[in-house]
Amino acid sequence: DVGSPFDYPRQGILYIAKHLPAPGRDGLGRAQLDEICDLIDALEGRTLGLFSSRRAAETAAEEVRKRLGHLTTLVQGDAQLPELAKQFVDDPHAVLFGTLSLWQGLDVPGETCQLVLIDRIPFPRPDDPLMSARQRAADRAGGNGFMQVAATHAALLLAQGAGRLIRTTSDRGVVAVLDPRLATARYGGFLRSSLPPMWTTLDPALVRAALRRLSGRDDPSDG
Repeated sequence: DVGSPFDYPRQGILYIAKHLPAPGRDGLGRAQLDEICDLIDALEGRTLGLFSSRRAAETAAEEVRKRLGHLTTLVQGDAQLPELAKQFVDDPHAVLFGTLSLWQGLDVPGETCQLVLIDRIPFPRPDDPLMSARQRAADRAGGNGFMQVAATHAALLLAQGAGRLIRTTSDRGVVAVLDPRLATARYGGFLRSSLPPMWTTLDPALVRAALRRLSGRDDPSDG
């Protein structure tokens, strides 16, 4: 292990939106949509949104288009991924929303992506037969099926998603997780340990000020 070339505590912030309600089955609520728009507005674009479902990605995109119409909002499925990635890179005020393939298959170093939004912890779907069978098998063997299967699966995906942010030694930005369980649940520490060692905060005002600085709109009143 030769370590990482990146200085994660100086290059990146992990923001956990602890004040938001826990995600429900009905998709994104008003509080989550407000948070998404506020964060994107502070940075004026340059955001990669990683969502747990296509419906959530499309709901967020619709809200951003309505409230932040001066930005370019791209959604996975509108075009092929290479074309969307090119538009994302070419437009300094673009946001790109999508699902699983973006968590793993997009490489956009530099200022193109300075905010990675993750709407919820990516646990496997409860109706996934393979994952459910593995959890039951682990439980029968005397283990903890949830931690060994569901939490481990989520930790891997979280690490891959957060890894979209820092791609070079000069990249800077924020990974914002809108699922408070990352801070409050018993398994939160296990999941956080899978992420790069970024500086962590629960403070919405601090993160908005950091994003404004990245956008070049540093406000002296933010302290």
